[in-house]
Amino acid sequence: MTEQKEDKVKKFQDERIIVFDALEARLENIKKGLRQSKIETIKYYRENPKSYSVVIGTDLVGSLLDDIEILLNQKEWKIQNKYSTKYLNK
Repeated sequence: MTEQKEDKVKKFQDERIIVFDALEARLENIKKGLRQSKIETIKYYRENPKSYSVVIGTDLVGSLLDDIEILLNQKEWKIQNKYSTKYLNK
């Protein structure tokens, strides 16, 4: 019975760690998208030098990145998560 529980815990932990690889790959795609968006914005403003148009919603992107940074650095989340994991092992 203990071995099954250890296998279950190991599988859970491995899956949680693998998710980071997928998230890192997504971030690389986001970086590419940001570079391309910057190029498009520069091109648009060169073609429309008097424009005040917002080509890409950088304020929203920045706000979403702020949320991600807060989530990843939030100690309360990490502490709270410690307590919730004990219920997963039952």
